[in-house]
Amino acid sequence: MTNDNERIDDLQRNGYRIIQNKDCFCFGMDAVLLSSFAKAQKNEQVLDLGTGNGVIPILMQAKNPDAAGFTGLEIQAVSADLARRSVELNEIGEAVKIVQGDIKEASTIFGGASFNVVTTNPPYMNENHGLTNPHSAKAIARHELLCTLEDVVREASRCLKMCGRFYMVHRPQRLVEIFEVMTRHHLEPKRIRMVYPHENKDANMVLIEAVKGGKALLKVEPPLVVYKEDGTYTQELLKMY
Repeated sequence: MTNDNERIDDLQRNGYRIIQNKDCFCFGMDAVLLSSFAKAQKNEQVLDLGTGNGVIPILMQAKNPDAAGFTGLEIQAVSADLARRSVELNEIGEAVKIVQGDIKEASTIFGGASFNVVTTNPPYMNENHGLTNPHSAKAIARHELLCTLEDVVREASRCLKMCGRFYMVHRPQRLVEIFEVMTRHHLEPKRIRMVYPHENKDANMVLIEAVKGGKALLKVEPPLVVYKEDGTYTQELLKMY
């Protein structure tokens, strides 16, 4: 099932496990938080753009079992393979599908207005100078090398049905740009939540929900703090895990 560079981690949900490769980008806190922030209702179809090793659709399936189905789109063959094998490992192939393909072509691959919900944990960094290996799996996951914020938001909007929901985790310092790109592509920001590593530190993540064709009304939710003073997780964070 695994090779020397791989390990199997417990997702702490429904007994699900995930295969990770140390040479690839392993999932982090942002993916776990997005899988809790995003919601999928009964009979809804969900698409995860840039799914990596499939952690978001796998966790969302565990948390939203009444949804019709989850699809993960991933351009890198090694990551798509990891995701497919994790789906098989958890025996959820009827609920979660992994497709290898380019985010920039998502609406062509799946067709327009095909999903009720789109999620994404995209590359955060748009500055690519200084990369020692821009072709590495980790660099592609972290930097906008194969797709930009504009690509992700445009294709999310095209893939969503009218009034469909778009969920994204990103960096707060790009929030103005994110809102501008979203509204240009008919996605109205409706809900945001800032994530703070500690109470006395600046926010390092932002969770965003937008609605296709929605009216302008933004709700700012209470802040989410990850760690207590002693370095252990806060109670709210533990509940998400």
